[in-house]
Order: sequence, then structure tokens, then C-alpha cells
Amino acid sequence: MDESGHWNYAELLSEAIHWRDRLAAAEPGDRIAYLVPPGRAHVAVQFGIWARGGIAVPLAVSHPLPELEYVLDDARPSVIVADPALPQTPHLAAATGARAAAFLTLPPSRRTTTVPTTPPPHPHHTTSPPHPGTAPTPPHHTDPALLIYTSGTTARPKGALVTHGNLTAQITTLTTAWGWTASDRILHTLPLHHIHGVVNALACALWSGATCEFGPGAPTSTWDRLASGEITVFMSVPTVYTRLVRAWEHAPARTRNRWSRGAADLRLMVSGSAALPIDILERWREITGHTLLERYGMTEIGMALSNPLSGERRAGYVGPPLPGVEARIVDGEGRPVARGEQGEIEVRGPQVFREYWGRPGETAAAFRDGWFRTGDEGCVGEGGYFRILGRRSIDIVKTGGYKVSALEVEEAFRAHPAVDDVAVVGVPHSEWGEQLRAVWVPSTGCEGLEAAELRAWGKARLAPYKVPRLFRTVPELPRNAMGKVQKAAVRHMLVR
Repeated sequence: MDESGHWNYAELLSEAIHWRDRLAAAEPGDRIAYLVPPGRAHVAVQFGIWARGGIAVPLAVSHPLPELEYVLDDARPSVIVADPALPQTPHLAAATGARAAAFLTLPPSRRTTTVPTTPPPHPHHTTSPPHPGTAPTPPHHTDPALLIYTSGTTARPKGALVTHGNLTAQITTLTTAWGWTASDRILHTLPLHHIHGVVNALACALWSGATCEFGPGAPTSTWDRLASGEITVFMSVPTVYTRLVRAWEHAPARTRNRWSRGAADLRLMVSGSAALPIDILERWREITGHTLLERYGMTEIGMALSNPLSGERRAGYVGPPLPGVEARIVDGEGRPVARGEQGEIEVRGPQVFREYWGRPGETAAAFRDGWFRTGDEGCVGEGGYFRILGRRSIDIVKTGGYKVSALEVEEAFRAHPAVDDVAVVGVPHSEWGEQLRAVWVPSTGCEGLEAAELRAWGKARLAPYKVPRLFRTVPELPRNAMGKVQKAAVRHMLVR
């Protein structure tokens, strides 16, 4: 379901076959990029690409032209599909001509509103088209399916090449672990150029024969749908949950009561793509009765770790490995460390991507003896629950001989009543190697708080070397489309 109405699975399959035929200029194995807003058309184009035997390259509708051109130059698609209603489309068409790629636009909707019926066949299974023509050849599990770009939090985005087998492993693991059924209805407000929106929310729903409802994502409309009694599953990122909490707190009492009562009936709410502040987890539980299920994944590996559907959801942890996934903590030499010690998280399993597109050296460096090196620092606690300490390259700060998790420091300072949000980084320092510094967003009415007061508050709660030496006030933190703080931009602010 999207703003154009309800679409059943048979009609979705018909649209996919329509797009398979429109993509006749593409050969099997070609990259096909598409700039289409979330909704029925986006899904139909993606399935049509797979029916043609192509590699789907989703483009971000929120990105400006230079970001889109970067992906086009890297992926080199043979065909580009775009929605003519998007402001980037005319510029993208001109850019496409310079790259000698075919350019297609979406046609007007070809049908009227209807209602969901039976689920479609899985995209990896043999199907027959709903009209005369050649049936699509089912892809082999080793065939590439998706070229999806990393979020680029620490470097320029890289294209992760994911096979049909990788996708099948990711989807079947999550549908089992999170209890998906055909009776589910997910409110989908996530972008569809990230693995979170593509696999966790969309593909799991379609695989299960469930209903996927695309929503605009505005806090009030999201609350109204969560409270409707029709939604069973919701997945989002910490910044969205924070905005939903604020919207609830500013709503009239009668509205708050209605929202809370309705949202309590959902069976599952998931948070991911960035660390979930513990205070937001606790506040969400107070408002809705739900303990958010936090999980851990990456573009390259899909989901690897998850708190359980049934069982303890431990605040500050992302749970044990999902079924079929192996994960471990290793030291700098690749040796497994003892329980409780920190090190790099490594993952292996059938869900791990095949390669970085056009980057054989970076692909080789990303693996060690068959294990994917995530670049994230973590440790394992009781019950095999993993805790994420941050990106090794930017969230683990080495200062004065100590290793400090920037995420731990951020979590501590978010407990200060004057701090609405905070980001901590290390900057080069001649004496300490790196020095901890922070930017912070004041709560309403607390803009006059001095940095010295924050430092004194921190010293009463943290080891001295964990307290940032400098605090700079900002109106908001720089974030990407998935809500991740852009630490490189934060560091740039603090070294000028």
C-alpha cells in the first residue's frame, strides 16, 4: 500500500513483468540504477530488474545531483530509471546522456485502487508471467542481485555487491528470528537505498506474504498509524524514535493516551542503524509498553546480531548472533579474545556480501581467513550478548595510552538534563596522541550552560581521561539519511 492505494501481489508481479520488458536494452548482469520514491513503483522496478537478470542499484531520492553522479560513475549502469516528478530527474537525464546510458521514466499509474490478495512468488523462485510472454528465468543463488552503497560515515561510499543467495540468507534468518507471518502489516517509513529498508522492512514482508504500508514518516502521521490498530510491525532508527517521543510529549493529553494505547498493540518494534540511547529506550517503554528490539547489521553483512523476539532485550546490547551467523571478537592480530575483553567484531556466514564493486584491494583487506572485518569495536557479555563500542577508526579514541569508547562517553552525557544530544570524537594532539572533544545540542532553555559545568559534571561520573576537553554548542548534529552522526563532519568542526 502507498499513496496511490492498495496493490495486491498479483498486480505487483504484473508491474514487475512490465518493467522486465521495458528494460529490454539491458543484458543479464548489467547494473540498472533507479531513482524512485518508496512505494509500489519502486518495488515493481526492483523486481523487474531481477526478472531481467540485472543488478539493482537503488539511488537515494534525498541525495543531491553530485551524490547521485558519484554512484553513477562508480556503478556505471547501462540503464537508469527515474520518477519524472522528482526534482533531480531532469538533471539526472542530462547526466545520463553524458554517460551513454539508457534513460527511462515512470509512466502514469496503469490501474485503479484494489485490495491485497495472495502473496507473490519469491523473487528467487520460478514464476509464470500473468500475461503471454517469456517467463523470467529464476536467478541462481550466486548471481549478483543488489549493488547497494555504504552510508559513507568514515569514507566515500562503496558499492557492496550482494548476491541472490546472500539476500535469501538475510531474509530467511530475519523472518524466522522475528516471527514474520502473512498476517503482519508493517508501517514502512525507511529509505530504500539502505539495507535496513530494503531487506529488514520490505523484503521480509514480501517474503512472508504480509502487507507493507509505505508512510511519509512525519511524527504525527506515524503515531496515528501506529495507534490505528492495523499495524503489527514497525522498524526505524534512533533519531526517529527520539522525534516520536518529542511529538508525544508535546501532544495534548487525550492524543497521548490514544497514541499510547494503540501503539501498545503492535507485536514488534525494532531499532537499528545507529546506537539507541538508553534513555530513549526507557522513555519509549514508558510511553508504549514496548522494549525496542535493538539489532546490529551493516550493508555488507545484512543483520548479524539481534536481541531476541522472546526473551531478554538488554539495554545497551545488540544481542547474540542470529541463526546461521557466526560472530567473534578478535585482537589486532586476529586472535579471539577472552569473554568481556574488547576488540574488533568479525562475522561470517551465507549472508555476507560478495565484494566491493571495482575495489579488489579493499575487498581483500575486508576479510581475514574467511571472516568479514566489520571495523566495529565490541565486547561480549553474559549470555553471549554483544555490546557495540563504536567504529574502530573514529569511535575508539586512544588518548594518553587509554582506549576510550566515544559511544560510552556520549551515553553518559545524554543523561545530563541540559543535553539534548551530543557527539564525541578524538582529534590529533601532540601530547595525548588524541584528545577527546565534543559538540552538543542544548535542551530548550539550557543554551547558557558553560562547558566548565559540563566537564565538572562528567568528572563526577567518568574517569578523568574519558571527559572531553572541549565542548562546542551546535543547533543540531550532522547526520546521514539513516540517522547516523557524521563523525568526520564533527571532527572537522572541532579541529578548525
